Parts: sequence; C-alpha cells; structure tokens
Amino acid sequence: MSGTSTPSADARAPHDIRVRPKPRGPVAVVDIGSNSVRLVIYESETRAAATLHNEKSICAIGRDMVSTGRLHAEGCAMALEALARFKMLADGLSVQVREAVATAAARDASNGADFVRRAEAAWGAPVRVLSGEEEAHLAAEGVLAGIPNADGLAADLGGGSLDMVGVRGGRIGDAFTLPIGPLRLMDAARGDADKARKLVDEGLERLHLIGLKDRALYAVGGIWRSFARVDMEENRYPLHVLQEYEIPRRRALRLCEVLSNLSKKSVERMKVVSKRRAESLPYGAIVLERLLLACDLKSVVISAYGLREGLHYARLSPEERALDPLLEFADGANGRLARSPGHAQEMFDWMAPLFQGETPEVARVRLAACLFSDIAWRRHPDDRAVGSFNQVLTAPFSGASHRVRAMIASSVFHRYSGDEDFPREIASAELLAQADEERALVIGLSCRLAFALSASSPGFLPNYRIRMTPAKIVLDLPRRHEAIAGEPVQKRLGALAAVLGRKGEILIG
Repeated sequence: MSGTSTPSADARAPHDIRVRPKPRGPVAVVDIGSNSVRLVIYESETRAAATLHNEKSICAIGRDMVSTGRLHAEGCAMALEALARFKMLADGLSVQVREAVATAAARDASNGADFVRRAEAAWGAPVRVLSGEEEAHLAAEGVLAGIPNADGLAADLGGGSLDMVGVRGGRIGDAFTLPIGPLRLMDAARGDADKARKLVDEGLERLHLIGLKDRALYAVGGIWRSFARVDMEENRYPLHVLQEYEIPRRRALRLCEVLSNLSKKSVERMKVVSKRRAESLPYGAIVLERLLLACDLKSVVISAYGLREGLHYARLSPEERALDPLLEFADGANGRLARSPGHAQEMFDWMAPLFQGETPEVARVRLAACLFSDIAWRRHPDDRAVGSFNQVLTAPFSGASHRVRAMIASSVFHRYSGDEDFPREIASAELLAQADEERALVIGLSCRLAFALSASSPGFLPNYRIRMTPAKIVLDLPRRHEAIAGEPVQKRLGALAAVLGRKGEILIG
C-alpha cells in the first residue's frame, strides 16, 4: 500500500521510558464540520497529551445544501457564536498554538468562502479549508495515533461527506471522499431509506474499493459513535469505553437494518443517543450498512480518535510519533500520582525472572501495570483495589484493546487485593479469558510482593533477587537486609508462589 508512514507502537522497546524536555502547550484545535463545530485544547504537544477542554456545538451548517447549494443561515450564526466562545476559552487558557480547519460544507457551498472569513474573525486566527483527501488523511492519522496496528479502512463520516483511506502496518494509503454524509442524504432522499441506500451504493461503486475482505472498518465520527453506544446498550457490554470497541460484521449489519428504519421520534427515545443525533443516526446506519456490504469487511472498530487527534498527531516530531501511547500515558500517570515514580521501572526489571519467554504484548501489559501500580495510595484502603481497577479500566489512554485494558486493570486490582476473586459487580472481568486472568494475577501479586519489600522506595529492590525453579519461587536476601523478611513478605511470597504452582522460599546470605 502506498502512502505516508506512521511508526507503529512497538517501534520502541517496552521498557524504554525516557525523560524529555517540557513540551510546548497548550494547543487548541477547532474543527468546523457540516454538522458540528468542535474545540479541543490539549495540554501539550506530546504523544499522550491530556485534554484540558473538549466542547462541541451542533450547528448543522451543511443542512439543506443539496437543495440550496448554500450553508444554512441559522447554522452559520450558531457556528460563529460557538467560535467566539471558543476564542474566549482559548484566551483564558493562554493558548498560543491554535489550528482551525473547515471541512465538506465550507468547501463545497457557494457561500463557503464568505463564511470562512467570518469564522476567522470570530476565532481570531486563520481557518484552513481542507480538501476531501486531506480530511481523509488527517482522520486516518488520528486512527493510527490511537490504534497504531490498525489494518483495514479508516472511514470518517461527517455531516456532509464520507472520507476513506486504507491503513496497514502504520502506513496510510490513497484517500477517497464521497458527498454522502447524513445531512446531504437527508436532503437528497427526503425520508426515503431505499433512495438513500441507492445514492450510497452508486457512490461506492465508482470507487472500486478492493483488498479489504476480512479486514476491519475503523469508524470515525460522532454518528458512528452513537451507533456504538446503541450496540453497547443492547448487548449490556460491561465496559463503556468507545475507543477500540469492536462490533462483529453480522451484528453490525443487523443493527444497521433496525436503526435505518426508525423514525426520528423512535431514536429520540433512546437514552444513549443525543437528540441532536436522532435525525441523522438512521442515515449513518445506512452508510455503514452499504460500506460493510460493498467491502466485505469483518468488523467495525470504533476510533474515538479522528480529524482533531490527527491534526495534533501530525504536529509531533517523528520521534514523538513513534512512542507507545499506552506507555506514555501510564508513565505520565506514574509521574503525577506515584510516591516514587522511579520505583515502577525497578519493579518491572526485578520481577522479570518470573516472566521468562513472555511475548512483547505481555511485557507491555506488565510495564503498564507497574506504572499504574501506585496510583491509589491516597485512596481509602477499602477503595484501593476496586477504585484503582475502575480508574485504570476507563482511563483515557489509547493503544490498547479492551482485553488489554482489562488485563492491566486486573493486575492493579490484585496488586492491592492479593489473590482475592473479583467482586461480582466488576463485570468487566468477563472480557478476559482464563489465561489472561491468571497472567494478571501473577503480575499483580509480583507487584504486591515488591511493595512489601520496598514500600515503594527506589534503590531497595536491586538488593533482592527473585528466581524461579521447577518447584520453588526463591527470594534471595543479603544478610544485612534479613529483617525485611517479616510476615508480610513471607505471606505475599507464598501467595505468589502458590498461583505459579510452586512453594516460596527465602534464602539469607
């Protein structure tokens, strides 16, 4: 596949946590779409930047464009009010780096240039009008920023257009754009679902999208996020995190059929769908249905990262882009919340003899668990295990499937709780296979023993050696540290050894 290249998440060794100079920030990104106008203010220009502020205004400037060729007057007025507000917020946060883009509606409308001039005056900075291909590439950059190993078709459904680009191996392919966003379909089809399907099919037939069989559709855009929320609700999914939520093909097609035939009032009764999305969701379902059928894609993977995240990601240096987003987030949390941030790396290295032959994925999970392992020390003791589990499980990081999220969170749970079973209310444990649960337990109990030996102080663990024999887990202590081998250490070593099918032994000298 031709195109630009984006480094994969594993381009960096799992244990390579580095100290870098303080980056620039904050950074504001404004996205003026056919349906919504959005502002995101990132804390800094870094791989896992925290979001200081995130706001959207549903303005629908692209409504009625098919019939009038012009931007909707009331929608434009709402958008300009939103942009003036966004400027005040950015000024209040002393944002120096600002970027604003406009997409399909402003690009295609006869009065688009006039609107952009007024938008620049309201925002107080230039507004760049993207081509359809630029829009598709930036959305794909956003997908790869959050899912570095994405393999399939990144598709961004805005109010006015569907922008698509192939992604594989960290590379972005050729871009395609079609004017079949829900606002345009609503205008063109006038409530006729079959006519909307025909319009979408005609557009897709012209593109001849091939080579996508049994690969994934990476769905970007608020309408498809609403679609995912409905699926989560219908299936009582235990983890309410949209990033990397996956819907199998057959289930997605079944839901598309149901939603595409619902009235606006029926959709409005769904608590998980914003009333502003109620009218456009059935048309978003039609586009998704036709795309899945045309390309024979195996599943829909939701990407909460899209155009705005792509704009931010594109500003980063190649070195910063190559960093692992999960480990960067975990390292940041460790630096802010742990008693001794350097202890996590020592612990990761210290326990390595217990994980001989581990895969890079397990090493990555283990390092993330070590980095998150001391974030709950300020919590009430009764809430540390469950509280830290939920905190990690739903944290706003990327670069992790829901299974990986659950493994890391489960490891941190066991770091605080020992070998106790999950409480019944933690339904997210169902995301893990038995082997995943066992691995998370070993990681958590290893951390638990390390904290008993060191109380999170750096410099202690290198004095103690842990090793595994066919029958035992042996902890070697120097005689000058003999006193550390009290009951807490003996108990935690025994628990760790038991889950590994061995006996614990402490050797002094």
